[in-house]
Amino acid sequence: MICERIKRIKDCTNPYFVKELETGYVVLGDNQHFKGYTIFLCKVHKTELFELDKDFKIKFLEEMSLVGESVAKAFDCEKMNYELLGNGDSHLHWHLFPRITGDIGEYGNKGKGPVWWYPMEKMYDDSTRPTSEELKSMKEKLLEKLDSILSR
Repeated sequence: MICERIKRIKDCTNPYFVKELETGYVVLGDNQHFKGYTIFLCKVHKTELFELDKDFKIKFLEEMSLVGESVAKAFDCEKMNYELLGNGDSHLHWHLFPRITGDIGEYGNKGKGPVWWYPMEKMYDDSTRPTSEELKSMKEKLLEKLDSILSR
């Protein structure tokens, strides 16, 4: 799936694409239960961080952190969650979840807990897909923060 997303970015057919960085591509997630959910796709097709060349790996981690900061500021979250799993798709990619109190509702301890405590069928329900207007607005907000942070 990640390789397909990257192909669609290169073909200019990925509506969730926000920005190309040196080591990866910034895209909003298809589903937005966690408003601002973003994925940072590695340009190099590797399965594990330790497989990357040292300089590329350091830059990839730095850029992921800057994307996380941009997401946090663009979507006014209380906490950022970062995940690099790879069990479903082995191409390196970061899941960046902006979090606010109560975003998993009754599924957490006092409304708090990891995103995976929230039922997957609700998280990925079609009702959580942004409309084209919402997607355009979200992309603009994230791009503005990214450009501001990257230009420091």
